[in-house]
Amino acid sequence: MRKVALAALVSGLIASPAFAQDAPSAGGFHIDGIVGYDRPHVDGVHANGVTYGVGAGYDLQAGRALFGIEGEATTSSADRCESGLVVPGDNICAGLRRDLYVGGRVGALVGSRTLLYAKAGYTNARARVSYDDGTAATAADFTDHRALDGVRVGGGVQVGLSDHSYLRTEYRYSNYQDGVDRHQVVGALGVRF
Repeated sequence: MRKVALAALVSGLIASPAFAQDAPSAGGFHIDGIVGYDRPHVDGVHANGVTYGVGAGYDLQAGRALFGIEGEATTSSADRCESGLVVPGDNICAGLRRDLYVGGRVGALVGSRTLLYAKAGYTNARARVSYDDGTAATAADFTDHRALDGVRVGGGVQVGLSDHSYLRTEYRYSNYQDGVDRHQVVGALGVRF
């Protein structure tokens, strides 16, 4: 009897991955936690940093095709600082911080749990420039913020971990006004409802 029970248990464990290969529905609402590499450029000068934030969206599955809308709110640690530009001891820093994105994606399910997709949409980043003259007097110091509109395109791969969770990685390029752009490679852990 023990041998039969052990054989049934082993058979069940071996068969479970086969059942897990059935493609679950990829449609519905989802929420993502996002983190990755950020490299903004302004007139040939770049910075490196980490981008992180959250995303949400809704996907509609039609056979092996997927169509979705999505939005994100992220920020970045990528700053570029220079010293001694105007007077010795001064410091000027610039960076792209808050980034809002809304767009769509189109994808194809390949294999049992893998989605290849392309995305495009509108993005708005908040640029920040600050200057400190390096003295105790603050008359020349300033901080300025500006919103920059742009377009984002990208593509990625999403792999299902279970019926309701997935990992994805993507490359995206954002082109803003005034000669500002950024390259990002991000990963996300998502939950589907």
